[in-house]
Amino acid sequence: MIFDWHAHYPMQVVKDLSPHSTIDRMRRVRGRATIGDRIRALILNLASRIGSDRDEHSGPRITLDGMEAARVGVLMSVLFRPFEEMDLSKPYAAPPASRYFPALLEDLEAVEAHVDGLADRRARLAHDRAELEQCLSDGATAIVHCVEGGFHLGDRDDEIAANCAELARRGVAYVTVAHLFFRQVATNAPAIPFIPDPLYGVIFPQRGRDRLTPRGEAVVRGLVANRILIDLSHMDPGAIREVFALLDGTLDPAAQVPIVSTHAGYRFGKQQYMHDDETLRQIARRDGVVGLIMAQHQLNDGLRRDRTKTLEQSLDVIRRHIDKIAEVTGSHRHVALGTDFDGFIKPTMGGLESTADLRRLDEALHAHYGDDAELMTSRNSLRVLRRLWAEPAPEAPRR
Repeated sequence: MIFDWHAHYPMQVVKDLSPHSTIDRMRRVRGRATIGDRIRALILNLASRIGSDRDEHSGPRITLDGMEAARVGVLMSVLFRPFEEMDLSKPYAAPPASRYFPALLEDLEAVEAHVDGLADRRARLAHDRAELEQCLSDGATAIVHCVEGGFHLGDRDDEIAANCAELARRGVAYVTVAHLFFRQVATNAPAIPFIPDPLYGVIFPQRGRDRLTPRGEAVVRGLVANRILIDLSHMDPGAIREVFALLDGTLDPAAQVPIVSTHAGYRFGKQQYMHDDETLRQIARRDGVVGLIMAQHQLNDGLRRDRTKTLEQSLDVIRRHIDKIAEVTGSHRHVALGTDFDGFIKPTMGGLESTADLRRLDEALHAHYGDDAELMTSRNSLRVLRRLWAEPAPEAPRR
């Protein structure tokens, strides 16, 4: 069975999130744009052109048929509003606006309506432990809501706390606190493939003394209080250190809250997006997992100069990450999968173009690692999610 920690299923449900609509919107810079605004808009336009699909006719990488073929048991469905994060109506690095959260909930409800309307019930929503276990028992894919970007949660402390409680009531399992651009929540590591890290810092500067800002601390507090997982993906090392310091100092000194990085890997090269030994040990100390992203830009850094073209070449890279994480943490207990399919990561690893291809990855990992492969593909992740949902969550409204 496959458990995918990070998949952009809503991209095919919420129509204005498609790469093509992103291109159209990025062409329009509202108001009196500065030269910097126009440069940033051009870069965002290029990012959208890279997009997700293999070509104009290939369609989404995540499909029901693909999930069934790969025996995907759990798909963490990532809600993300790109136009709110970019928000060209505001100066760069402006704090979040309250209007972002209602738009996020509209997307969540669109996914709910879509999945509830599936005729054959191959995939179902899981908002809690009971629904998760029922899906697994019935052989259906459990689709679980997640959110990418703490900027969605508002500006003020009370607003953030209330919005975290609402997400918990609706069955959201984790929030990726940082993302592509600084919005005064937490500083992020560069993750745009065609911009080297030093150049990113010039074009998209991140100002301030705190890496995890007071607004970011409010997000972390709200997530812990409402039993929503903290996702470290996209944070830079400074922000990650401050998250652990906050948890260890006042919020969770007994290390009862598991921490995840849903789509990343080991830092073999220089990209701060990938995790160093210290971060991996901290995740392991809290019995969390690192989901391996299936993006060439991140996984190949420090291992290959050219792209992988075949599954065999990709497997060599993936195994290097698995083995290094196991070396640092002491076992395979903290390795997982987080593909980021349909999340603007083109090109994906060679031979892993869609969810259906995860079947071949599953078979190859079992051939190489034996029974431990099941830990990496599903059991580690199920352990963390079951621990999150071990106690009753706030009552969720049902459609």
